[in-house]
Amino acid sequence: MSPRILLIPKGNVSVHDLKPITALGGTTAQVDVVAGVTLRENPGLALASVAARIGHEDACSAHLADLLEGAAPAAGKCRLHDPEAAFWMGPHQWMVGAPFETHEDLAAQLKARFGNTASITEQTDAWACFDLRGDRMEAVMELCCNVNIRAMQTGDATRTSIHHLGCFVLRRDPANWVRILGPRASAGSLHHALLTAMKSAL
Repeated sequence: MSPRILLIPKGNVSVHDLKPITALGGTTAQVDVVAGVTLRENPGLALASVAARIGHEDACSAHLADLLEGAAPAAGKCRLHDPEAAFWMGPHQWMVGAPFETHEDLAAQLKARFGNTASITEQTDAWACFDLRGDRMEAVMELCCNVNIRAMQTGDATRTSIHHLGCFVLRRDPANWVRILGPRASAGSLHHALLTAMKSAL
């Protein structure tokens, strides 16, 4: 077994000197504009997954409906509630999102609400979020994936592959806005694919 090596930085550096970075490695969100269509990195989203435990499916759905002030999202749907929102991931499974500024401890908040009816998992640092907005957004998405983006309505959600990456696509409001969630570890590749499609389509 190789020995563990401790790297000690020069100078007086402490954990208090560390600064958060976005999924793309910047200190501020990356914004790209091509022909009136905007691709904006969104680092301000807290995420947590909710999976109903066996025998507690109805109670879990009821808790989620209470949180969102409406029915839990069905298959292929998202619930655009403010400040929390959620989309369907699988049978009795959802992803819940909220502003990070006010919900940094989103997973803990959900655990307190759902109790033993659901398994809650912190997801904020697992995903990169990009918002694509503009009147020609659909032409861009058609180059990126096989989703029938023109048929999607506000509140629709689907999983697809973009640049060989498993992603979620949410049709937001207004209609010229989609939110794309992809693996944070591949944020650079996803951003490159989206930006390349923008330059090609527009």
